[in-house]
Amino acid sequence: MQDYSVKLNKDFSYSLFATWRKQKGFNPITIVDAEGSYIYTNDNRKILDFSSQLMCSNLGHKNKRVISAMIEQMNKVAYVSPSFNTPIKDEIAKELKSVLPENLVKYFFATSGTEANEAAIKIIRMIKGKEGKTKILSYYNSYHGSTSGSIQLTGDFRRIAVDSFERSPGFYHIPPPYCYRCPFNLKYPECNLACVKYAEYVFKNEGNIGGIFVEPVIGTNGVIVPPKDYLRELKKITEENDAIFVADEVMTGWGRTGEWFAVNHFGIKPDILTTAKGITGAYFPLSLTAVNKEISDYFEDNYFAHGHTYEAHPLGLAAAVAAIKEYKEKKLVENAKSLSIELGKRLEEFKEKHKSVGDVRYIGLFAAIELVKNKEKKTPFNTYNEKIEGKQLVVDKVARKALEKGVYVNTWVSHLIIAPPLIITKEELENGLDAIDEALYESDKEVE
Repeated sequence: MQDYSVKLNKDFSYSLFATWRKQKGFNPITIVDAEGSYIYTNDNRKILDFSSQLMCSNLGHKNKRVISAMIEQMNKVAYVSPSFNTPIKDEIAKELKSVLPENLVKYFFATSGTEANEAAIKIIRMIKGKEGKTKILSYYNSYHGSTSGSIQLTGDFRRIAVDSFERSPGFYHIPPPYCYRCPFNLKYPECNLACVKYAEYVFKNEGNIGGIFVEPVIGTNGVIVPPKDYLRELKKITEENDAIFVADEVMTGWGRTGEWFAVNHFGIKPDILTTAKGITGAYFPLSLTAVNKEISDYFEDNYFAHGHTYEAHPLGLAAAVAAIKEYKEKKLVENAKSLSIELGKRLEEFKEKHKSVGDVRYIGLFAAIELVKNKEKKTPFNTYNEKIEGKQLVVDKVARKALEKGVYVNTWVSHLIIAPPLIITKEELENGLDAIDEALYESDKEVE
């Protein structure tokens, strides 16, 4: 095996902020190389990347096509102002039209998912604000970004942590379709989609709602897959109230769920779709805000008051064109759909086998294992506040044990997130799941 050992200046490394945590005691693993579905550490460990880093390295690491496309573009035009056209803009438009929902016809590019959502917020308010409809809905248990607007959309503790100094008016939250922890204490389908009826009640009684943001499958907060008819009903209510429906597919897009985009599973066409991460396979920071013809037409004669220096960066567009071609030619969307059967089968076995596994949720190559210390009461091991305080979480003990077995898996407060590169083989998937199976005995020890 190649020697990956590297000497590092730790003083320099620690001059960088660590995100979403207290800084004291942060001691990250150092990655010095990566290839395919694996990452390599400076102490010569080979680790299976079972979460595609932050659910973004969909093409795996060291993809030759994407790297070559970026080098080729850099040797032509590395950067020009967004006010200029370039051939790569024509190429990306052609590729997007072949994979996006067909009603989405005009595109704005930025560099992150949070910026894509900021653009969507502004678009809603530029259009609906003239009617006084400036309020925007989103879910609790959601994440839409960390900047001033997108953090207000966010429905988890990351927003709560900044509420005291960064609270903006006009953002409201509704319960998500989280059937395992239904806030109405009901069960689907006997519930008759009470959460949708609640959303309808808010639309009618709050008034002046200009738009709604949804993650079609909630990502970081637990891979919450809605009932099949939920999004169709929510979209119908949005239309009846003349509001704009935004699908945040930053995490779920680009084959992650076994479809090009998660909305395809549910038969809906959003008015706006935001995405990032897998659009380039994380080879370059790029995000997309795509809008329908009605919104596009509005700005033909109305001022589009938005923009960035790096909007439609040529290197990002080149990476995206190459990435889309890789998804197509290697049939990676189909691979995610095919392997989801084996993934789901194994996760259901975990649920039966391990007394700490309260629920498992999965779609495509996207899954969550939710841990509890009491299955009957669904009692979580840890709380949001304990995460903020930096206390050791049970889920992190499980992830640490998996890492000892050569598998990296992302965690949140009470669940593990499985989201391997879409290039993963069945054998690699099995190896990763075997490691997690063994690691779950760590949480089983903590059960009441």
